[in-house]
Amino acid sequence: MSNYYRRMKMHFLNYRTRILIAVASVVLVILAVWGMMSLESYYRNITLATMPLQMLMVAMNAIIFVYMYLTVMRDGFAKMDKKTIKASDVNIRFSDVIGIDEAKEEAWEVVQLIKDHARLKQIGGKILRGILMVGPPGCGKTYLAKAIATEAGLPFLSMSASEFVEIFVGVGASRVRKLFKKARALAYGFGGCVVFIDELDAMGRNRVFNQFGGGSETNSTQNQLLVEMDGLQGREENVIIIGATNAQEEVLDPALLRPGRFDRKVYITRPGLEGREKLFQYYLGKVKHDAGIDVGHLARKAVGKSPAEIENVVKESALIATRNGKDLVTYKEITEAIERIELGIKNKIKMQDSEKQMTAYHEAGHLVTLFLLHPTDDVFKASIIPRKMGTLGVVHHQPREEYFTQDREALLADIKVSIAGYVAEKVHKGVTTDGVYSDFRNAMRKAHFMVWNLGMGVSGYIGNYSDVPEKELSETVKAKLNDDTNRILKEALQEVEELLKRERVIFERFAHELLVRQELEYDDIEAIFAEYGKANPRAFQKAPIEDSKGLSSGTNQESGKGS
Repeated sequence: MSNYYRRMKMHFLNYRTRILIAVASVVLVILAVWGMMSLESYYRNITLATMPLQMLMVAMNAIIFVYMYLTVMRDGFAKMDKKTIKASDVNIRFSDVIGIDEAKEEAWEVVQLIKDHARLKQIGGKILRGILMVGPPGCGKTYLAKAIATEAGLPFLSMSASEFVEIFVGVGASRVRKLFKKARALAYGFGGCVVFIDELDAMGRNRVFNQFGGGSETNSTQNQLLVEMDGLQGREENVIIIGATNAQEEVLDPALLRPGRFDRKVYITRPGLEGREKLFQYYLGKVKHDAGIDVGHLARKAVGKSPAEIENVVKESALIATRNGKDLVTYKEITEAIERIELGIKNKIKMQDSEKQMTAYHEAGHLVTLFLLHPTDDVFKASIIPRKMGTLGVVHHQPREEYFTQDREALLADIKVSIAGYVAEKVHKGVTTDGVYSDFRNAMRKAHFMVWNLGMGVSGYIGNYSDVPEKELSETVKAKLNDDTNRILKEALQEVEELLKRERVIFERFAHELLVRQELEYDDIEAIFAEYGKANPRAFQKAPIEDSKGLSSGTNQESGKGS
C-alpha cells in the first residue's frame, strides 16, 4: 500500500499541471452551460453563433503565447526526449551478456549494492553514485548497463552526452536538470533509477578555463552534472549514473572521477578465446547454420574482435547465404563474410600482364618473409585480386594467439615483412614501383618508434625522445637517433634480400601460384612450404589450427601494389 501511495504521489507530481488544467476545464464547461441556460433564447443564439470564432482567436493567442513563453522565458531550446524505459521492457539479463566475464563480475557486485542499499545505510554506508565503464567500442557497455537495470528491477533512462551539448549557453545545464528531476521522481516511486549516459567524454572532458570564455557551454553543462551527482537536494533518492566512454580515462575531468561521483570504474576489454567461442555459439544460434561448424576454430581466427564485430560477421554470412540461395550458413559463408568486412568486395578491374606479374612477386615477398621470419603471425590469405581502394593485392595475417606486448624480435619482424615487397620487386626485376609507398611508411614508422620511443637503437640512447621538445634535443642526438633508425631498416632489408635469394625457388613458386590461382588460403600456403621441407616455425610453439581454410579475421595485413 505504501508503494502504491508513493507511485500515485509521483504521478501527481509529474503531471500536476495537466491534472489541474483538466479539472479547471471541466469546471469552466459546467459554469458555461449553467450560464447559457439562464439566458433568453435570442441572446443564447447570438452567443452560440459567435462562439466558434472566439474559440479560434483564443486558441491562436494561446499558441503564440506558449511559443514565446517556452522559447524566451522557459528554455524551450532545452527540450529533450526523456522517455522512461521500464526494467521489464529492457529485459536483458546477465546471462545475455557474453564474452566480458570480468566486467560482468564487477557489474554484478554493483547490482547487489543497489539491491541492498537499505541494509547498506543501516551500517552507515552510502549508495553508489556513479559507475564509469571504459573500453573500446562494440564491447557491450550499453548492453551491460541495461542488464544492471533489469537485474536491479529499476527504471532505465538512456541518453547520449552529445544531446546535452548545444551552442546556446545554459541549454545543456537545463537539460541536465530536467533529466535528474525525472530520475529523482522515478527513484521516489520505484525505489531507484538507473541513468545511462553514453559517450560521456562529449560532455565530461577536462574543462577549459580562460579569459575568453572558451568552452563555457560545455563547462556549465559539466558543472551542472557535478552538482546533480553530489545530491544537493532535500532528500536523497537512489539514482545511479552509469557513464560509458571509448576514450582514455585521463581525458575526463578529474572532478568527475573523484570519490562520490563515479565511485566505481568497470574496465571492459575485448573478449578472450573462451569469450569469443561463446559469442560465436550465441550468434550462430540466432541463424540456421551447419552443425559441423567448429566454433573453436572461428574463435582462434577472431583474435582481437569485439562482440559487435563477431555479431556483424554472423549477420553478413546469413546475408551471403540468402543471396546464394542456401537454406543455412556454412563455413564458406562465414569465411566470405570475414573477407568482405576485412578486405572489402573484390574489384573487377583489368590489370596489364606486367602489373599483375609485379604484384604477384610483391605479395610473394611478403608471404615468404612472413611465414619464415615472423615469430607470432601466420599467413592466412594471399591475394592479387584488388579489393580496397588503392591496393592491387594483399597478404592477410594475424597472431596465432593473443599477445599484449611485442618484443624487439616481433617489431623487427614487422619491419622485415613490410619491406619484403620492395625487396621482392628488386630481386625479380631490378626496379621497384610506387606500390612500396605504404610498406615504407609502415616500416619507417615502426623503426622510428623503436629508436625514439623504446630505446632500441644501437647507440645506447635510452628514453622516450618523442616526448622531448625537438628544440631541446641537440643536433648530435637527433643525428644519432636517425642513424639508428636507418640502420634498423638497412639491416632488415639486407636480411630479407638474403632470405629471398636463398629461397628463390619457393619465392618463384608462390609468385607463379598467385598468377595462376590469384588467391591462396592458409592450407594451400602451408602445403606448398611442406613440399620444400619447410615446416611452420610457429607450429612448434603451439599446435597448428586444424581445418583452417579461409581468411583470418585479424587486423594485420600487408597491402600490395598500388597502395
